[in-house]
Amino acid sequence: MKNLRMKASRAGKDLSQQDLAEQVGVSRQTIAAVEKGDYNPTINLCIAICEALDVTLDQLFW
Repeated sequence: MKNLRMKASRAGKDLSQQDLAEQVGVSRQTIAAVEKGDYNPTINLCIAICEALDVTLDQLFW
C-alpha cells in the first residue's frame, strides 16, 4: 500500500526524497520504496522518519 501521508508530509516540509534519506541515514531508493509501499521499514527507521518530518507514528504509518 502506498504511503501517501509520508509523501505529503515530506513535500509539506519541502524535502526531496534525497534530503529525507540523508537526514535519516538511508538511500533515496529506500525512501522511494517506503513511499511506494514496496518496503516495510524497521521501527527505528519509522521513528527517524517521523522525527525528521515532525509527525507521530500514528499520523504517518497507522
